[in-house]
Amino acid sequence: MAALSAFLWWQMQPVRNTGTLDIGAPFTLASSKGGTVSSESLKGTPYAMFFGFTHCPMVCPTTLTEMQAAFAALGDVGKDLRMFFVSVDPERDTAQYLADYLTNFDPRIEGLVPTVAELPGIAKAFRVFYQKVPTSDGSYTMDHTATVFLFDRAGKFAGTIAFDEDPKLRVAKLKRLVEK
Repeated sequence: MAALSAFLWWQMQPVRNTGTLDIGAPFTLASSKGGTVSSESLKGTPYAMFFGFTHCPMVCPTTLTEMQAAFAALGDVGKDLRMFFVSVDPERDTAQYLADYLTNFDPRIEGLVPTVAELPGIAKAFRVFYQKVPTSDGSYTMDHTATVFLFDRAGKFAGTIAFDEDPKLRVAKLKRLVEK
């Protein structure tokens, strides 16, 4: 039900005159590699952004593994491509925790951590749904959008990769992104 609500919300958002969704906004976020990453510092670099959390049981590790495989398939063509795993759970996902978690994946995948106060704004700008869901053991999990957002060298929204998308299509989208 939450996924349907998120999809309907996303579909009802205004579009630019260009006919494309207005996705993204300037940002500066804490990095799992130390310091910060800003949209301004990424100018000239194609990148992907995925919003998730480290305690995710399936969608997040699957997406990161699929993107790692796509990076490998790109070979040298994708050497400049970067990916950011933006936490929707900053209460548990510190920069250091993300750094440890991401050692399991391609080094071009970097964690970004908004503060609890920053999260609603960045989620809105990137049209990402997230919601804390209590679990029976007194803890919680997070429902969240399972889409990888692609941005070109100018920092403009360039498309998406769906969860569990065909590997050949995923690689083709990334190749097109880096060759622009």
